[in-house]
Amino acid sequence: MKLAPTSLPDVIEITPTRHGDDRGWFSETFKRRELGEAGIDIDFIQDNESFSAPAGTLRGLHYQVAPHAQAKLVRVTGGSILDVAVDLRRSSPTFGQHCVVTLSAADGNQLFVPVGFAHGFVTLVDDVTVQYKVSAPYAPDCERAVRWDDPDLAVAWPDQLTEPTLSGKDEAAPLLADQPDVFA
Repeated sequence: MKLAPTSLPDVIEITPTRHGDDRGWFSETFKRRELGEAGIDIDFIQDNESFSAPAGTLRGLHYQVAPHAQAKLVRVTGGSILDVAVDLRRSSPTFGQHCVVTLSAADGNQLFVPVGFAHGFVTLVDDVTVQYKVSAPYAPDCERAVRWDDPDLAVAWPDQLTEPTLSGKDEAAPLLADQPDVFA
């Protein structure tokens, strides 16, 4: 398992080792002990999966506040996405900054997004399946979102993403400057 830092110190790209032969390959996609030894000692309690039919489907930028703030371990099992994490910790020197990582089923890479970050992605192809582990249950009363195209964040979404497919919730998400309860 290879762990690589991103432009945000606490967000880590993880690429499990694939063992292949003429039949295909095998990979251990989650190893609690190995991740713990690398400082990712999270008690993931639930696995989630999303499917997005059209390319250009944008989900995010989502987060949950205490007492149900979530860390996530995100991977793509079909297709590819541009995955984004935004630092929402006001005391952090990287507050308001983001990192972008392309995740794909072909590469098998994953992104660890700790508590204190918003997370979102856009699908780069049709028929994308994303799976992710979370450290807290979904709690509608703790759910928040930051507008995907917030000019202060200046996320470099793909050029072809002129009119993404969005949920009503994501269309109405406020800007980061208007978030009353980000992290300390």
